[in-house]
Amino acid sequence: MGVFYEFDEVDAFTVGAIGEPGQRTFLLQARRGTTRVTVKCEKQQAAAIADYLRKVMSDLPTPADQPLPAAMELAQPVEPAFVLGPIGLGYDRDNDRVLVQLEEIVPTDEEGEPDPDAIEDRGHVRVFLTRGQAAALCAHTESIVAAGRPPCQWCGNPIDPDGHPCPRMN
Repeated sequence: MGVFYEFDEVDAFTVGAIGEPGQRTFLLQARRGTTRVTVKCEKQQAAAIADYLRKVMSDLPTPADQPLPAAMELAQPVEPAFVLGPIGLGYDRDNDRVLVQLEEIVPTDEEGEPDPDAIEDRGHVRVFLTRGQAAALCAHTESIVAAGRPPCQWCGNPIDPDGHPCPRMN
């Protein structure tokens, strides 16, 4: 049976990166009291969550409060429960909460067909955030993503600390 977490409220929901730019591992983490779950994700997945939540938040009143920056740091240990696959995002108007649903990636066979047993047993995390928590997640994610390698002005590919062979500058 895969891991299953459902948080109607969280103390923190955040993103973080471990490692040097170009070699970073991105993680999403939900915490409530002593319960904590961490999910490994791609930088693009974290950025897409923030982009979507920003769009949802643009139609809602500005939140009155946001978590302190210290609450946005990853709590140790950060051992991922699973690797992120499908993402579900939405807004619950009745409860004024933003929904973030994370599901484990499903392995496929040689033909690209999903493993039926893995579909039933995949990990699942469901988190409801206040508008303030969602806004703080967006801002924090943007700063974490921007802290990586800068993009090349010509091709847009990331520039390593020792430079990069730009395909547009040959």
